[in-house]
Amino acid sequence: MHDAAIAFPALVIIRGAVAAVWLYEGLWNKVLGNAQRESDIVAMVPKLGPLFGKWFLKLLGVIEVAIAAWILSGIYPGACAIVQIALLVVLNINGLLWARQLIHDPAGMVVKNAAFLVLVWACGALPGTRP
Repeated sequence: MHDAAIAFPALVIIRGAVAAVWLYEGLWNKVLGNAQRESDIVAMVPKLGPLFGKWFLKLLGVIEVAIAAWILSGIYPGACAIVQIALLVVLNINGLLWARQLIHDPAGMVVKNAAFLVLVWACGALPGTRP
């Protein structure tokens, strides 16, 4: 029996997939407010959530939309990947630290985000453009 190799997806598909996740999370869930659970999680953060949680979530959504645009631009993909990895790790740690009881499946969240970050890493490792 032989291995059936398939072609590596085009860079635009990889970037598009990663950008789509950030765009969905940022625009749909945070800016447009379609994820009440995320608001509830942010509200659990001491000193931030009760006072500034709603505004923090909107700002985070705008940042995530900007990340999606950065990914699609292909400019400095390594730096872009590092920013994404750092942001997602910080968000996951804070979610687990302050609102673990509100996260439906904490272990699943970590596993899914780890897999996503591998795709982010691959996207960052592929050549990009410089302005």
